[in-house]
This record gives sequence, structure tokens and C-alpha cells, in this order.
Amino acid sequence: MVVVAILSGSASDAAIVDKTAAVLARNGITYDTRVISAHREPDTLDQYIKTSDCKIFIAIAGLSAALPGVIASKTEKPVIGVPVSGNMMGGLDALLSIVQMPRGVPVACVGLDNGENAALLAIRMLSIQ
Repeated sequence: MVVVAILSGSASDAAIVDKTAAVLARNGITYDTRVISAHREPDTLDQYIKTSDCKIFIAIAGLSAALPGVIASKTEKPVIGVPVSGNMMGGLDALLSIVQMPRGVPVACVGLDNGENAALLAIRMLSIQ
């Protein structure tokens, strides 16, 4: 069983995905990684969300950073967003896109490029059970 699903909107986010996965692996947490764009592959994303047996989603996204919010709008499972720094305002656009979710679409947010904290937060969430 996959406990945490790590999704990124682009293959260019691989370094952050790898750091996130490393923290989970060190702590014995099973995970799955996928690159699925909320904009370019909405049907693939919908299908993955519906069929995943994970307990928590970690969504890594830059620019408009739609991925975490789209996931949160389609599941009752916790979603942790990791904004990716980039050329556009140093990542401020991604950060604001993730933290400014509308009521009813909760997304936790960690610092720019900080997949390690996303993994640690997921581990803490899992420890509540």
C-alpha cells in the first residue's frame, strides 16, 4: 500500500521530488511518485486521485501552482503543497497560489522548494492515527 503520493506538475521538479522521497524512505514510509500536470493532463490526474490508496498527497508545483488545489478539490485526503521557486517573482506566485485556497479546499503549504518539510509534515500527520 502506498501511504504518500508525491505528485509534481513537471519533470523539472525532479530534484524536489527526490528530496521529498528520500525523507519518506528514511522513515520507512511507502510512496509513489508521478508527474501529472493539472493543466495538460486533467483526466489522468482525476483518475489517479480516484484510484490511489494513499493516505496523503504531496503536490509539488510552480508558476500558477494549480496542482495542490485541484487535488484538494477532488479528495477528502490531506494535501500538502510545495511551491517551487522559479523565474517568476522568485516563486512568490506559486506560494500565493497554494496558500490562498478558497474555503472548503484546504491545502497545507510548506516553504519554497521544501519537499523535506512536506515529507516531515506527512509523517507527523500519519503519527496521529
